[in-house]
Amino acid sequence: MPGRLCLFGEHSDWAGGWRRERPELSPGWCLVAGTDQGIRGEAARADAFEITSVLASGEEIGPARIAARPAALGEAARGADFFSYAAGVAAELVERHGTGGLRLRVAGDLPVRKGLSSSAAICVLVARAFAAVYGLALSVRDEMELAYAGERRTGSECGRMDQVCAYGRRVTFLRFDGDDFEVEPLAPGATLQLLIVDLRRGKDTRRILADLNACFPDAPGPLAAGVREALGAANARLLASARRAVEAGDAQALGALMTEAQARFDAQVAPASPAELAAPRLHAVLAHPALAELAHGGKGVGSQGDGCAQLVARGPEERERLAAALERDLDVRCWPLTLAARDDAA
Repeated sequence: MPGRLCLFGEHSDWAGGWRRERPELSPGWCLVAGTDQGIRGEAARADAFEITSVLASGEEIGPARIAARPAALGEAARGADFFSYAAGVAAELVERHGTGGLRLRVAGDLPVRKGLSSSAAICVLVARAFAAVYGLALSVRDEMELAYAGERRTGSECGRMDQVCAYGRRVTFLRFDGDDFEVEPLAPGATLQLLIVDLRRGKDTRRILADLNACFPDAPGPLAAGVREALGAANARLLASARRAVEAGDAQALGALMTEAQARFDAQVAPASPAELAAPRLHAVLAHPALAELAHGGKGVGSQGDGCAQLVARGPEERERLAAALERDLDVRCWPLTLAARDDAA
């Protein structure tokens, strides 16, 4: 199960969900790619829900053992510990499908708490593991729904974008309208070389989501109105241009659009959650002099903040040089992300 990188449109998934109450708001639009990094799991039936995780650093967490009952799993989901998201999904499976427990061991190279949807990846993986072990005929959309419902049990105000990691590494164009969402695969017109930069700092995603949700659906004042405009009509215009750039394989245009998107986010969205979205580390990366020579532009990742940055490199050699310069000068960690051209996608 890969993570997911939101190329454009962060936060517009849940913002589009507000159309359930306020249809005059704009739908949400996102452009998303699966990461080169991911997680895998080995699962078997068990009397309880038991989970162990081996992080990319080699650190092993768990095992956590929870009774395979909706009440016990729901309580664990609300506990805000490391396995709360997995427990929430397990609660959904046990409650909806009457399954027993599961023993699951998870490992991989997907970083956690970096805006690459490690939480959604584990949620989808748990749903898929239950389906495999208990012979449940779940579609990809079913897995996404269970993963979303499980994550919401934790108290997270997430939208539905992150669970698109269930579709794998492909590039997808997403539309969110109330409870409805559409997933459309895209094929880049040429291979695009991106660099993901782990800023090696922390951020509180739940705080960010709570602060920004407070601007909806009709909170008064120019600050809230600016957030709604940035995540609504302005985002829709930007996403139309970003889609054209991906389908054309135009790295230069894609990088310029990322720079534009970050400027708008900083001006209209970040002030609504200043403690988390000031992101000094992110802006130090985006201002590094190596970017002018080796990249076309870049922006933050996921909920934004000092989790990760994404940069559009000018080519594969430039990506290697850029990674080396950033790791040397800023003590960050970099990973490649390659969006394969339509002729190379297979």
